[in-house]
Amino acid sequence: MFRVIITMWSGDHRKAPRVTKTRLVPNSGQSCATSTSCSCVTLHWRQRVTSGPITICPEAIIFRKSQATVDTGLIQSAAMLSSTGQLFLYTTTKWLHMSVDCDNLLTNPDVLWKLISENKTIVAPMLESRAAYSNFWCGMSSQGYYKRTPTYIPIRRWERRGCFAVPMVHSTFLVDLRKEASRQLAFYPLHPDYSWAFDDIIIFSFSARMAGVQMFLCNRENYGYLPIPVRSHNSLRDEADSFVHSLLEVMVHHPPVEPSSFISVPPKSPDKMGFNEVFMINLQRRSDRRQRMLQSLHEQEITCKLINAVDGNALNASQIQSMGIQMLPGYSDPYNGRPLTKGELGCFLSHYNVWKEIAEHKLKTSLVIEDDLRFEVFFKRRLQNLMNEVESHGLDWDLIYVGRKRMQVDHPEKSVPKIHSLVEADYSYWTLGYMISLRGARKLLKADPLSRMLPVDEFLPVMYDKHPISRYMEHFQTRDLKAFSAEPLLVFPTHYTGDQGYVSDTETSTLWDNEGVPTDWDRSPSGKTSEQQELSQEAQNSNVVQSPLDSTAHDEL
Repeated sequence: MFRVIITMWSGDHRKAPRVTKTRLVPNSGQSCATSTSCSCVTLHWRQRVTSGPITICPEAIIFRKSQATVDTGLIQSAAMLSSTGQLFLYTTTKWLHMSVDCDNLLTNPDVLWKLISENKTIVAPMLESRAAYSNFWCGMSSQGYYKRTPTYIPIRRWERRGCFAVPMVHSTFLVDLRKEASRQLAFYPLHPDYSWAFDDIIIFSFSARMAGVQMFLCNRENYGYLPIPVRSHNSLRDEADSFVHSLLEVMVHHPPVEPSSFISVPPKSPDKMGFNEVFMINLQRRSDRRQRMLQSLHEQEITCKLINAVDGNALNASQIQSMGIQMLPGYSDPYNGRPLTKGELGCFLSHYNVWKEIAEHKLKTSLVIEDDLRFEVFFKRRLQNLMNEVESHGLDWDLIYVGRKRMQVDHPEKSVPKIHSLVEADYSYWTLGYMISLRGARKLLKADPLSRMLPVDEFLPVMYDKHPISRYMEHFQTRDLKAFSAEPLLVFPTHYTGDQGYVSDTETSTLWDNEGVPTDWDRSPSGKTSEQQELSQEAQNSNVVQSPLDSTAHDEL
């Protein structure tokens, strides 16, 4: 089963293709009307040039006869590419050829018009992935293979923007058939001088070189996403999960990508991943975050209980006093020197309410996540594997971070023997996501934190006796929380300080006891919500044994 998500046009670029029906086509490429062995989609183009329908399927690509001229060489190329196991979609008219791998997600509605306006024979939009991988090369070896160059990363990270001449584009690209040189481009038959590996993208790059056609890569805007190719030893499930992760990445900055109503997809069966409950904390006024998180969890087949966060900005002085809340004497923000904000107060109360529910309902294990995180690839399976190892080895634990900002960066953290991807947590920021046991919740509640409150991500290190400021810890006599952290982490923030779209509900607020003092710290960089600094070689947790799935997750190819 595959999903086709694509924006294409032909003739008039302002008009999108119209899906009129779905049919079934056999692997042998027989008539669509008589067989039932695989899926395909029949498209009709609303265009000025008269053309018949184009039938597209995984194993055979059939161009029906029409008044429009069809380049037979491209048909042969398409058939060859489809045999690789991927689905390639084409629109072929007298002047346009667009190739898009079926797992590429185009999010910019003007992508084709932008590419056409570049006036290049071969041009590709740069696509994002979870790592450095993209759909272009900046260097090629004498045998036609990928070659690392110093020019690649600045382009991939948008440190340089423009349209760049490169030796290779693949996965998604446009060919302008109006250009005379395009007639010499072909995937098949091979060029007489071709002696490199039988690989479709290398073959096409060689064809372009021999035709004197320069390939171009454009990164003027954000155009879309693609998954990182899995290794040969990885399973089909790995590949499917990698594609799902691309869908999640799209939702960080764009609306969700929905499957076509003409394509059937198997129903999802969300579960709690073995936890007694999965709590997702969200402010009611942050409906955009709520919808993104619910959709992201659903894509991963995870169900959750929505917890309405306490809006600290809505609390007045009498309400705060009635709850017995007092700030920890002497507390000040380590970056700005300010006291607690109402946003931080609301954040603490939100987590505190979750701990109370865990204790009241005697939930043995729970997962707590906030609404401003992004998931790492294979999140669900990696988390389940970690919990299975924790249980099978009988680890004595109260809290396990799945997302955090490590603040102790002088030396590595201690790895946990016999358990993959787990360390003993040192001083850390953020409460993006963590697993918590019933005993852990009871310990946090017993500490009576409301009478000596500090931000929740400062309170937790105090409770596991790792806070660097001893005067904070002196107010809590019992500090025996057994805290660990996934390594590598499984979730990260969607945005950091200074990123476009960054909004903090904890730092942009007012002081907890003085509504007349604003704390709009977002207008100047905040160290607390900035990205994790790069760790020195000596401080990295390199002694942690990673599971095969964790290793796959960090393949950058």
